[in-house]
Amino acid sequence: MKISTKGRYALRLMLDLALNNTGEYITIKSIAARQDISEKYLEQIISLLNRAGYVKSVRGAQGGYKLMKNPEEYTVGMILRLTEGSLAPVDCLDEETNECNRSNGCVTREVWVELYDAITSVVDRITLQDLVNKHRNKVPYDFSI
Repeated sequence: MKISTKGRYALRLMLDLALNNTGEYITIKSIAARQDISEKYLEQIISLLNRAGYVKSVRGAQGGYKLMKNPEEYTVGMILRLTEGSLAPVDCLDEETNECNRSNGCVTREVWVELYDAITSVVDRITLQDLVNKHRNKVPYDFSI
């Protein structure tokens, strides 16, 4: 499984909104500058997040975006599922009805189930607030050493 730039950037965008939450709306331009991501690409991603109700927006001179909920109410898994779709490593684990006639006796499926369980246990455990805390506690590396 490989997370696309859309998923990675959506997570960075949400983290940026959480880190810079002062009660004011935050512009895409400022997020793009801090994150070194194209404004156009962030506009596409923020539109998806807005439609899903993850962020709220205001137009105009004082406009921008902010989180709809508190950072502890978002998990990495929620954000990745919105942008990536299913996180299942193989099609036969998607939540829809399994059409594979080998699924009952397929021992390799057990490997995929274990992998999927490991992925979901990580991404569904880590909240946006956890990432905020990690970011704020991170000691910047001194390149002069």
